[in-house]
Order: sequence, then C-alpha cells, then structure tokens
Amino acid sequence: MRGGLERWKRGSGSRGVRQALGYAFGGVCDAYLLDASGVDAIDSYSSASHDGALTRFIVQDGIARSDELTPGGLRAWLTGHDPVMGEERGISQLRPEADLLLDGTLNHPKSYSVAALLHPELAAEFEALQDRIRDRTILLWQRELNARRGHGGLVRESISRLEVVELQHRRSRALDPHIHRHLWLNVKVRGKDGRWSNVDSRVAMKFHTVINAEGELAARTDPQWIAALARHGYTIDADGEIADLAATVAPLSRRAAQIEANRARLISQWRAAHDGSHPSVEVLAQIDRRAWAEARPNKPALLDEEAWGQVVREELVSLDPTILDERAPRTVSPVPLAELDLDLLAAQAVVDADERSRASSGRFSTFDLRAGAIRALAAAGVVADRDLLDETVEEIVGRAHTRIVGLLEDADAPGHIKQFMATETCRLKLRLSGRFDALATPGRSRLPNEISTAAASVDRINELDRSQLVAACAIAGTDGLVTVTGPAGAGKTTMLRAAHVAISAQRRRMIVVAPTRKAASVAAREIGAEASSLHALLHDHGYRWRSDAAGAQVWSRLTVGEIDPNTESPYLGPQKYPLYRRDRVVVDEAGMVDLQTADALTEIALETGAGIAMVGDPHQALPVGHAGAMTLATRHTNAVVELDSVHRFRDPVYAALTLQLRNPRDRVHAFKVAEALAARGHLRRVDSAEAARIAMVDGYVDAHAHGRRIALVCGSNAEADAVNNLIQQHRIDSGELDPTVLAWGRDEQRLLVGDAVQTRRNDPRTGVENRAAWIVHRIHDDIIELVSPTDVSERRHVSRDYALEHVQLAYASTVHGIQGETTDAAIVGPDVDAAGLYVGLTRGRHSNLAIRIGQTEQSAIVDLAATMFRGGVEITLTDSVRAAQAELRRAARDAASQYAGYGGPNGSIETFTR
Repeated sequence: MRGGLERWKRGSGSRGVRQALGYAFGGVCDAYLLDASGVDAIDSYSSASHDGALTRFIVQDGIARSDELTPGGLRAWLTGHDPVMGEERGISQLRPEADLLLDGTLNHPKSYSVAALLHPELAAEFEALQDRIRDRTILLWQRELNARRGHGGLVRESISRLEVVELQHRRSRALDPHIHRHLWLNVKVRGKDGRWSNVDSRVAMKFHTVINAEGELAARTDPQWIAALARHGYTIDADGEIADLAATVAPLSRRAAQIEANRARLISQWRAAHDGSHPSVEVLAQIDRRAWAEARPNKPALLDEEAWGQVVREELVSLDPTILDERAPRTVSPVPLAELDLDLLAAQAVVDADERSRASSGRFSTFDLRAGAIRALAAAGVVADRDLLDETVEEIVGRAHTRIVGLLEDADAPGHIKQFMATETCRLKLRLSGRFDALATPGRSRLPNEISTAAASVDRINELDRSQLVAACAIAGTDGLVTVTGPAGAGKTTMLRAAHVAISAQRRRMIVVAPTRKAASVAAREIGAEASSLHALLHDHGYRWRSDAAGAQVWSRLTVGEIDPNTESPYLGPQKYPLYRRDRVVVDEAGMVDLQTADALTEIALETGAGIAMVGDPHQALPVGHAGAMTLATRHTNAVVELDSVHRFRDPVYAALTLQLRNPRDRVHAFKVAEALAARGHLRRVDSAEAARIAMVDGYVDAHAHGRRIALVCGSNAEADAVNNLIQQHRIDSGELDPTVLAWGRDEQRLLVGDAVQTRRNDPRTGVENRAAWIVHRIHDDIIELVSPTDVSERRHVSRDYALEHVQLAYASTVHGIQGETTDAAIVGPDVDAAGLYVGLTRGRHSNLAIRIGQTEQSAIVDLAATMFRGGVEITLTDSVRAAQAELRRAARDAASQYAGYGGPNGSIETFTR
C-alpha cells in the first residue's frame, strides 16, 4: 500500500482536508479552510453530496461498529465534541498548531482501479479488500496507539475508544480511475481510565509504516482478492502491480497531467471573471468535468457515472486493443507457509528497516522492523487469511533480532523508539573508524611561502585568506589523511587550484574525485586537475556492487586476472586511475560521501600509500546512503583545517551570520541567529503551506522578470513538484510558455519549451549528467534540445524516452538538487531540515530568504531556530546510543515504568553490542 498519514491542524488551511471533503461530496474543494473553530462552510458540502452523510467507525476495546454523521455532526466531531450530544471531549486545544485529525490514506497501485473499471466483479472484490484493510487498520490503531497524560505528556495511556471517519473516492482529481480512501482519525480518544484526551500523534505517524506494510500484505496475499484476479487471468508482479494492466497506467497519468493544467487554467479564468472569489463546490465540479472533457475531443462536457466509465474504457482500448478480451483463468500456486525461508525473510526485514533508517544515522524502531518483516512476507508468494500470518510475522521479527544490535538496555521501550541498528551497519562504522585511524599517519604540511612560490601563476593566489592558505599547505603536504571543512562560499576552488599546482611542483599527482559525475566535471574544469566520479575510481580499482537475495547492497572486489562478471573478461587492474605512494586523492563535496563508499576508498589508500584529503561540509546535503564519513575522518586525523571566511556574499554582516547559522552552539544561540535573520529581512512568515508555495512562486516571478537566477529549495520531492507545477502554470497563464508543444518528463510532468529542467541520470551518449540544470530549447518529434542556463553554447539532445524517465522540472529543487550551485537569490521553503536551511540560505549572492509557517512573527522565529537542529548526524555508535536515550526520555511511558532506568547517559557501546 502506498498511502500516507498526515496531520491536519487547527487554523492550518489544510489543502488535504479540503480536497478530501470535496471528493467525498462529489467535487474537489480548494476553497474552504479549517479554522480554529472547526471546518468552515461544512454545510456547503451537504448540498453537493448524495445523502449528506459520512460513515463514522467507533472502535472500542477491539470491537468496531459504525454509524453516520451529518455535515453538522461532522463539524462537531472535528472540533472535539460528541457529534450527537454536543459535549466537549476532554480539554479543548485552541492553539492554532494543535492537531485536529490524522488523515490516513488507503492507496493502492492504479492498475487495481483499472481492473475494477473493466470488471464489475473485480470492482466489488477490490472494495471488499479495502474494507478488510480498513477494518484491520482501525483495530490496530486502537490496540497499538496511545494517549498522553500528565505533565509534559510523559505518561502513556492505552486507548479504549477511538473514532474514524471514512471517505471513499473512485477517481483522481483529474477524473481518472483511482479508487482510494481517506481514514480520518480524530485526535480525541478515550483512555482505559475513561478520560478523553489527545492521541500521541508522534507514535501514530511512526506506526504508519506498519499500516502501509499491512496494506501491501493484504493486496498481495488476500485469498479472495488473489482468486478473483486469477479468475480474470491477472497476476500481481514483483512491484505489486497487476502485470497485465500496468502498461496502461502511465498513459492515463500523462493525460491526467494535461487535465490538471486545464483545470488550473479554468479556475484562474473563473476567479478573474468573479473578482478573485473562490468557486463553489458546484462550480468546481463543473470545472473538473470541463477540464476532463477538453483533453478528450468530441466528448460531452458533463458526464454521468455510466458515461464516464464508458469513455475511460474506450481510452483503455485505444491504449491496448486486447484489454477487454476474455482471458483464460490462471492457476494460483502459492508458496506454503511451511516452505518459507524464514532466515531470508528476516534478512530482508533488516535490510528494509536499515534502508529506511538513513535519516536517523542507521537507527530504526520495532515498528520499522515489524513493517520490514510484513513487507518481506508480502513478496514471498504466500496466499492466506491474515489471521494465519501473525505467527509467521512474529517468527520473522524474532529471527531478525539476531541480525541487529540493541542500543538501549530498557526492554520495555515503546515501539516507535529508534533503538536498533543493523549489525552490518554497526560493523561498517567500526571498520571505517579503524581505517581512518590507520590512514591518519603524520606528515609535513607545506609552508605558506612554498605554496605562494609554486602557485604564483594561479589566478587570484594573492587573495587567499589565512585559512585557505593553511588548507592548501595541508593538502599539498604528506599527512596521510587531511580534512578541510568549510562553509558555503569559502572559496575552496582557488585553494584547490593552488594545492594542485604545489603538488605538481613536487612531481606528485593529485586526482579529484566527487560523489557525482556532475561535481567531478565541475572540479576538472575549475581546478585543472585530473578528476573522476568517486565510483568510477572505485570501479577501476576492482570494486563491484550488487544486491544480494535479501536486497542488501553487497560490495566485492576483483583480483587481477579474475573474470569480471560484467564484461566476462579478465580484470587487469586499475587502468584509468592507478594510484601510487605520495599521490593525493582529494574528495570534493566529501560531506555527501556515504560510509560504504568511504570504506572502499580508504582500503585503496591503505594499499597504495596514497593520501586522502576530504574537502567539504558535513552541514550541507547528506549522502543517499548512511552519512557521517567526513565527520568521522575529522575525528581521526590531526590534519584538520577549518575554513573560516565566506567570500560569496557582498554583505559581510550576512556572511558572518551564515557561519553561525551553519553550526549554532545551542538552542539559545540558534534563537539569536533566527532573530538576527528576521531583523535583517531574511525571514518571511506565512499562514499556511499554500501561502508558502505562493511566496516561492512570487519570488521566482520577480527574479525572472529582472533577469536574475534564483534557487528555490524544498524539503521533499513532492513539495518541489508542487511548486514546479505552480510556476509552470503561471508562465503558461502569462503567455511565456506554449502548452500546445510539449513532451512528457519524469512522473508524467509536462515539459514545455522554455521550462527549467534537470536531468536525473548520467548518459555518456548524450553528455548529460545527473542533477545538471538545463532549459528546454526545442521539442522535436523524436528528441528534446536542451541548453545550459549559464552558457547558451552548451547544448545537449536527449530522446523523448530518456526525458520520460529522467528529466524533471527544476524551478524548485531539494537540497541535493541545488547543492554546489551559486545563484543571485534563494528562497527556502518551510519543510526543510538543518542542511536544507543552511544550503538554501547560502546559494544567493545578493538575496536569501527563509519562509516559515506561523501564526505570529515570534512563532516563525522559534520554528526557524528549531530547524537548525533538525536532521543531525550521529557519527559514532556512542552518539547513536545517546540519541536513542534522548528519544526515550521524550516519549510517553506507562505510569509503572515512567521512572524505570534505561541505561546511563555515558554507557559504553560494548554494553549494547552482540
């Protein structure tokens, strides 16, 4: 299952709740808000609904029953009152940031909805499947979640009763088949003690990984659903899609993107004609159908249910003429439970939890491990009633515990606490520490006058500040391990050019490697040294990587003469990048190097005698894998240089402020930094996520109108997509882009001539690199012509097929997409972590702005300060132990164990390893 869980708050103006209400009552609602007193204009929805009622499920002590809520009852229910008697439940939470409800989505692959549209029997079976998933979900919520009691909410109270409202949808907003449901969990729950209070939303959010896994398990193992698919000749593939229908999903989604554009244009036209007011639910429903019909010539603008289904079926036939043909039934041959390889499933569960733990430095929770076990079982080929699988899941989890390390002594720690680490990840951290320690042999740094003399020809060599000169001396010296850390805009390029010339003067060799080919290309061009992507160097030295049966990435190394499985030829040793004693390998953007890659590089350095210089900033974007390699290197070497000046910004006061932003001493200091940013105009408060997006769009429009480059930094790909789509639509509405000549990009995005885009995969044939920025110059029948935004002479041609998979809009980007860029201005969205905030606020030479959501200026400042500590890296295992202990201290505990011990704050890691 691919559903999410989102928190909707009072006064948030949450688009998700508005949309869900609009869907439930027959339209799509972008016009109505949730305010501090509840849902505004709920009564408007009843006029657009079929019967004006929604289903409420009441789960009490493991037993579920249902009734119906009128719009008035729903209003009362959402605001924490009994929908029948009107009594307030518990203490009212009037703070704007207080949770109102948790919205969980039951969302399966789109091919399921296509199957339901084609076959009435499958439609009924799919609805029944979702009923069973819903029932299990709400029962699990009642059993596994908890309320909070006491001072600071530190006492955990089991839940006796909770209530959920269900909204059922048959279509996407673009009116394509997409059967899914919203489960609204009211934050007001009744504890075992009979008192009403709020659900522990932190636990609920973390438990949703189990809920998603349960949905996936049901979709792939439910006997009734699997048998119904088999009767129609369908099977589910390894990705969870109905294999015979998966090819129709992308074309439908591409058309949906066009419908979405039509809809945005029609709403804009309607508002312009009505003095900027919001369209009603009825008007929105008409706009939806008109937008849908405009993408389908010669179709009526308003369709009833039967006509809608017929039109979509006709489209499916046009995509696959055989799609309605009767298929021979298929025989289901499930794997018997007794024949499962439980050890393999346990290994898969650990790999799943470990991969999802990268944001927490390798730590994961009981919930994460349980979800991994359920997902592993889902893909194992079994078909059985869910109740029969509980024992198997527990056995998988039990065996998985032999492959993990516990970080806490407390056996009763709550299930959401990230208290475990994969044994292999633990070993990797320890091994890399040892290799860095062995590599850190003392040597001699060059003297400043030696650098100045050797690099006299380097442009701007006389402008190097003291710390840059010290860094160049260290890199050009003979220490086995050097780390140079520094803030954004510290001028490392000139420093590295000087180091390169000085090394060459000693008849030594310097090679620059970077985590990405794009960064390596920039380094080669700007520094003048030999450069390569880090993985290309490792590959040349015999390293190969693959996924094992459990899905773990396994690294191996070829010996000279061994047959390379990729080429089926003998491996001849390093050919492109041989390394020798006294060579210097400079790792640029070293903060983005993951532990596994650093482990391989240090092994090569120890073998060859080459020295390593890690140059980067661990406070900027983190690697895709487990982070901490650069900071770990810094802890093991004495040759540490910290660049302490910033040269990028014209405002020296702001330059000094970014140094404090990069690494605040504590939360008091962070608050002072946030106050200073606000006082200098680098903070803008908005009331909602929608307002934040509008501010980013306005910022782009203003910069674009004045010919300035601007970086828009978002915290997630989904948020970046939302901003990208808004900017593209604005440019269409203003006549800058022509929507009639288009290609399709990644995730079915429209690509128009003039769009800012990014390529997301290296392609040696065409010369494009991952994360490279481009402007769409021309769109031809078979190719798309791209031009560099900074050099019109740099052009590339990519195929439409490449674009469909690997080109995306790039007006806004995540921190990884903008890392290394320098622009005229930058705006940082409200959903970033500490790295995203720092990187974003250091891209613009002239202007940098952070947007935060808050009800007051003070709350926005507090939020900005808190962001400076969001997403930190735990370097050592002892750091991870302390982080788990801190998480445990913040968690609600059963009253009996509230004061129980959970290990001292300075416990040795040896205590917790197996």
